[in-house]
Amino acid sequence: MSDHWSALAEETAGHAQDFVDGLTRVACGEGGDAIWSLLLVEVAQVSLAGAKLGASKDVILSGNLEPAIGEDPDLDGVRTALAERLGAVDDYAEVFDPYKDTSVTPYRLSDDLTAVAADLIHGLRHFRAGRPHEALWWWQYSYFNTWGNHAGAAMRALQALAAHTRLDVAEEALST
Repeated sequence: MSDHWSALAEETAGHAQDFVDGLTRVACGEGGDAIWSLLLVEVAQVSLAGAKLGASKDVILSGNLEPAIGEDPDLDGVRTALAERLGAVDDYAEVFDPYKDTSVTPYRLSDDLTAVAADLIHGLRHFRAGRPHEALWWWQYSYFNTWGNHAGAAMRALQALAAHTRLDVAEEALST
């Protein structure tokens, strides 16, 4: 594996682990009232890693076959805890594909964030097993196929929450 790919795998693994750790901490109650802002930063940072994967040439596996990695961990506890913490703002609306399907689709932040974590963890398992090329392939493939969309949708929703929190308070202060 070239130095470029090795460096990208190492960098992506770091961002993936940071995202998973941050998401788990928020699900466990850290962040207080600032959870939207914390989640926004986590999603933005991992989205940068995804954008780098998206801008890279295709990672191709030898034999075009992913080695077996076993069962991925169950993240339902994290998803449920996030849904409880997010409460009424967990549900939001999104356009899935602005070029092919412009209908509005219901989404949940808790589902989006744990879907991103699941894909990142799958790649981390390859990386930790000493297969950085397979990890890169998985992260790139799943970025285009699933987690990139979920991260982008979550980032838009989280940015809207942060904006409403700040701008709506400013508007209330101005009108009183």
